[in-house]
Amino acid sequence: MPGLLLLLLIFFSTPSFSQPLKESPSQIWKVGDRRWTVEEEHRFGKWVEKQITEDFFIRYKIPIDCADVPYAVRWIYARIAHLPAAASTKEGKFMGHWSTDWGKFPTHPEWHKDLRFRKALLHVLNETTTRTLPLDTYPVRIETDSITPGTLFFITESHAGIIGRVILDGSSVHPLQTWEGTSPVKLQKMSEKDFLITRPESTIYSGLVKFRWPIFENGKWKYLPVQRHPFYSLEQYSGNFSEGYADYVEAVARRIDPADYDPWDKMEKVLENTVQYVMERVPIVQTGYQRCLKGGCPEGSDLWEIHSTPNRDGKMILLMDHLHHLIESTDPPQNAAKEIMKEILIPIQKTQSVSFYHLYQNYLWLSPHPEDPIEARWGLRKCEMILSKIRSAQNAIAFIEKMYRRRDPKYADFSIRQQQEIIRRLLEEWNKSECKAAPSPTSPKR
Repeated sequence: MPGLLLLLLIFFSTPSFSQPLKESPSQIWKVGDRRWTVEEEHRFGKWVEKQITEDFFIRYKIPIDCADVPYAVRWIYARIAHLPAAASTKEGKFMGHWSTDWGKFPTHPEWHKDLRFRKALLHVLNETTTRTLPLDTYPVRIETDSITPGTLFFITESHAGIIGRVILDGSSVHPLQTWEGTSPVKLQKMSEKDFLITRPESTIYSGLVKFRWPIFENGKWKYLPVQRHPFYSLEQYSGNFSEGYADYVEAVARRIDPADYDPWDKMEKVLENTVQYVMERVPIVQTGYQRCLKGGCPEGSDLWEIHSTPNRDGKMILLMDHLHHLIESTDPPQNAAKEIMKEILIPIQKTQSVSFYHLYQNYLWLSPHPEDPIEARWGLRKCEMILSKIRSAQNAIAFIEKMYRRRDPKYADFSIRQQQEIIRRLLEEWNKSECKAAPSPTSPKR
């Protein structure tokens, strides 16, 4: 009897998709009897993990900002898999794969060559924002079966992204690795980051969420009610969710990966992960240098966006910081880790290598600019990088004086103090590195 009861519960809690569906030849794409299920969500996650890279939207020439990333990834996969997709627009409309507004454009079996789909997708991205996400998503329980690649997150009305990978071996700063874009809308690389958001808001159900499933009912498409989705849960909004942890981010990490790792084993795993990340940077830097050597990639251009590495270098800084913390708090002594790092060589060009230990000491001085020499890209021209940063801070002070001194003197003073502190630290590093003839910072005129 209990087995029969369980079957009945499953039957009545699973949405029925058996209604006959008449599809228009003018709609964006056809789905037939294909519908979202738990299995399809896991297939979506596998696709995200395998296919989404930092240059995904550059390769397919799709301009994005942060809120566009979740919508674009979901719609592209749905188009590939012939699954339903929908979106609530900022004007309060509901549209989806069934929309016929783009019927005049030709279609194509491959999504990126499908002009009809591409036109519709750009419209979706233009008409959706972080404000529409609460209408198109539902909050999920924080477990490994529900927090999979493709799960998205958003922070009130300010930022959004997707989970790109879930790492459960202790080799990352946080088990959830995210893909994120920035504003404004442009052709851009995404940033790969460790999951980091503020505590979610229960009023709009921000935080970790999944897209709702479109269903066909009573002759029209609509969303499956939020509570009927298989991963639905409000647990992340409860008062005791973060109890015993530093914050929401740590609580999520411990629920996803509760293992307690041996400190030395964890250090080795983080080191291995960081080395792999550094090795991936080698061909990116070489390609950028070859393409931009003669000044063809000015900052702000599409080519600079393609070949520069500020986002990748930012991720490297976090990994190196984490590695520093682990090594300083781990037995055996730091010298053992130091010797391991000295043995690892990074081939930065055909005739030149640097040790990983060099990068471990100089990771703050790697240039992200594709027009810079290879040596500067790998921290071998540290003094030049320090000097460049000093001059940038001096220019910032001059700009603040010009723009804000009369209008808002308190803000000017505050901002200038920040830049002066940056210069102070840079001069300390300059002296410690035995660089020569550093210019004295100019004093702002009052």
